[in-house]
Amino acid sequence: MIEDTETIDEFLARHSADVEEAVRKAAAAEIMPRFRQLGAHEVDQKSGPHDLVTDADRNAELYLTRALGALLPGSVVVGEEAVHANPATYEAIQGDAPVWIVDPVDGTRQFVHGDDGFCTLVALVRHGVLLASWTYAPARDQLATAVRGGGAFLDGERLFAGPPEPGRDLVVATSHPDYTTDEQKSALLGVWTDGVAPRACGSAGLEYLAIARGELDATAFSWEAAWDHAAGLLLVEEAGGAHLTLDGGPFRITGGNSLPFTAARDAATARRVAGLLSGAGPRSR
Repeated sequence: MIEDTETIDEFLARHSADVEEAVRKAAAAEIMPRFRQLGAHEVDQKSGPHDLVTDADRNAELYLTRALGALLPGSVVVGEEAVHANPATYEAIQGDAPVWIVDPVDGTRQFVHGDDGFCTLVALVRHGVLLASWTYAPARDQLATAVRGGGAFLDGERLFAGPPEPGRDLVVATSHPDYTTDEQKSALLGVWTDGVAPRACGSAGLEYLAIARGELDATAFSWEAAWDHAAGLLLVEEAGGAHLTLDGGPFRITGGNSLPFTAARDAATARRVAGLLSGAGPRSR
């Protein structure tokens, strides 16, 4: 059993490549053979027509649960599909043990429709602190990694988000309206203003990667499921970005956040978008 953060750092130094291998193998065994090959019997709805689950999601999560648990004895896995089956398992994020947070197929809707904009997300967390993350887009063969204090990388190359280009509209990926309350819809309207170019988000994990690469300026998200955000938030942080909730503090992976929240290429952009979401900025459209 891991006892403290220092020994987790040692674990990561020894086994980051093993985690990467597990992620790649899960995708190769359970996800890619089904990409553009799904039968109707392999796709189900959860909460509605926009919330899908496939055999690839379920089987890849089972694969990763076994592999990651074996790599780090005493750790627990909080996966999207396991939590859907038993919501109480989400509470492990609040516990003392190291937690692997897993989204086996982030962007299931895209996966089902044969679009390559999906990824597998894994993050290692303890006591609410994001320690390491892996974002793997198997159809694009892209792997992004981050370790707290150690930087963010895409296929081995260091990522620096950098500030947006002065004078152009900020591009902001926003939550789908189906997943927002009336109050959150009102807050999200804040980014529909001069100087901002909002668009609907795709896979959350790939939107975070786009921020870390300096290709997207910010997000405006209205939900806090840890499997969607954990890996990407650390990637953005380690690339020099920032994230803020409506109460002015950073997003907490343990929950209880004031929503919507933003992640952005730099702190100034995060403050600007958070201000728009809170109603503190101009709205002129």
